[in-house]
Amino acid sequence: MTSSDATPGLLHHVELYVSHLERSRRFWQFLLENLGYYVFQEWASGFSFKLGPTYVVFVQTEEAHQLPPYHRKQTGLNHFAFHARSRAHVDELTTALQERGVPILYADRHPFAGGDAHYAVYFEDPDRIKVEVVAPDAS
Repeated sequence: MTSSDATPGLLHHVELYVSHLERSRRFWQFLLENLGYYVFQEWASGFSFKLGPTYVVFVQTEEAHQLPPYHRKQTGLNHFAFHARSRAHVDELTTALQERGVPILYADRHPFAGGDAHYAVYFEDPDRIKVEVVAPDAS
């Protein structure tokens, strides 16, 4: 599929600047490959993963721009939400994240932190960007 074959309005790509490229790569490669993405591009200061016509780019933040650090409650991106294959996939991913030492957000309400009909896992990447993976039957 080429970008000209994509549905108008479909997300083309997202580019994230990260504080520590290798740490972010370990985190995001585990997650995105689990969701069906594959390595798309690699260069000295970045890399990307692709699924269908959409790709996610990660670039090392220059030292001069490291401060202030990212916080999802400031103006800008709050979180990414990805589709899971099933509720079982959300459960498997939750276990794998916990085994990797990734804290689950809203653990007291997991997996229904988004409401009774919203089956998902919430967690943060190494720069504290919130990530959500949602089962397909969630509304």
